[in-house]
Amino acid sequence: MFDADLAEVYDLVYRGRGQDFRAEAELVTRVVRTRRPGAVSLLDVGCGTGEHLSALRACFDHVEGLDRSESMIAVARAKLPGVRVHAGDMCDFDLGRRYDAVISLSSAVAYLPSAQAMRTAVARMAAHLVPGGVLVVEPWYFPEAYVEGHIAGDVLRENGRTVSRVSRAERDGEFVRVDSHYLVADRQSIRHFTERQTFGLWRRELYERALRDAGCSTEYIEGVQSRRGLFIGRLTRRAVAPHAGAP
Repeated sequence: MFDADLAEVYDLVYRGRGQDFRAEAELVTRVVRTRRPGAVSLLDVGCGTGEHLSALRACFDHVEGLDRSESMIAVARAKLPGVRVHAGDMCDFDLGRRYDAVISLSSAVAYLPSAQAMRTAVARMAAHLVPGGVLVVEPWYFPEAYVEGHIAGDVLRENGRTVSRVSRAERDGEFVRVDSHYLVADRQSIRHFTERQTFGLWRRELYERALRDAGCSTEYIEGVQSRRGLFIGRLTRRAVAPHAGAP
């Protein structure tokens, strides 16, 4: 998942499909500052190519990112000189410091292999918060909002490059597989690659329980982030992060 082929065109594809990274960063900033007005440090977990961080570094004195895809990290580091972008797994990372805010956008937690792994990741994020710090987590769709057999198609153009993307979603229990085919054309070549993304189709209560178990209060903002919403937590107590296989 997220190999070099996709990392190269990721920003073009998602901007072209309507994702406004700057507006999302502004929303996150308002969410954090409303709950912690003096927030100066932020960690973006699952930061991908660093598009959110590009905007967030103008809003916070200190920002860092973390991702597990080396290809995405390479794009982010080239884009964000002076910003630390760590390589790591959101389920077991330890950066040795705490932040006023930890965020995870673009449904990054839903790529995890189980709801238990999501709970572990949320606990690791909360463990990197200062007391009273703010956790922002974007889920994927809840089961009742999922549209069975969704098919999407887009043609996107930017700077002499054209990308065609067709995808099909199929449910498998509490997961949804999204298979995508890409054609990328420029003056030098045309090439094809495929990508399979698997999302956890988890109930709202599972995310809320993960926040509570991690020692955070729980809020949910409806209607934002393409109607996926945002979970907001404030760290009110320390909790021991569970291991990935813990019950």
